[in-house]
Amino acid sequence: MRRRGAAVLALLVLLVGLLAWPPALRADGGAAAGTASLPSLFEQALAASREGRFGEALPLWDRVVDLAPEDASAWSNRGNVQLALGDARAAIADQDKAIALEPASADPHLNRGTAEESLGLWSEAAADYAWILERHPEDASALYNLGNVEGSRGDWPAARQCFEAATAARPGFAMARSSAALAAFQLGDTTVAEKQLRDLIRRYPLFADARAGLTALLWRRGARGEAESHWAAASGLDPRYRQEEWLLQIRRWPPVPVQALAQFLALAS
Repeated sequence: MRRRGAAVLALLVLLVGLLAWPPALRADGGAAAGTASLPSLFEQALAASREGRFGEALPLWDRVVDLAPEDASAWSNRGNVQLALGDARAAIADQDKAIALEPASADPHLNRGTAEESLGLWSEAAADYAWILERHPEDASALYNLGNVEGSRGDWPAARQCFEAATAARPGFAMARSSAALAAFQLGDTTVAEKQLRDLIRRYPLFADARAGLTALLWRRGARGEAESHWAAASGLDPRYRQEEWLLQIRRWPPVPVQALAQFLALAS
């Protein structure tokens, strides 16, 4: 089973892009000499990674790649753990190795792009996502990540287009829908942005991003009472939305919604 992530933000919640043990290797049970415990070791490393126990996961992946140095999924998974532990350069090196072993696989490109984003290497990250989209034009994760890159480069029309394409490719992708609405807000298309955010809240009442975004939009147009109501819900769900730096650098909201929310918080307090 494969799981793909959406952006650097996702690493704060769960490890993205983890690749399960390749079926062909799992089937033989690691019968080669010295590899009898390899499938079990792989599963232990995968479980620790998925549960966020990255400090435990890294030495497990080290052992896996020592035992199976030709397994691209192990290198890619270790790269994701390296990134989660804050070593983006090591993460990129592991994804490079995975790409060399499986040149046609999209996952290491997605994972490498995420690591490149964490270093602000926007052109390199965009190139990795473009590589995926040339082969899989409706890859929602690559579209969403590319939208984040375009936003970070200040091209909000291009970012909005990517977020909307990601939403079309995966209709249940709530963060892409919220990002598309926030990009519309940034570009002055507040009627569309408000409708999209309200639709998201109806569908996902506990989605803090949409509630915080609607708070900022309502405040900007003068609906203070309703803004306060949505903020009470948003701040209770996720207090990070109080942090301007987190919004800009990690969640990567556009600057106009961030400024509106900061003004609301300054006056509300």
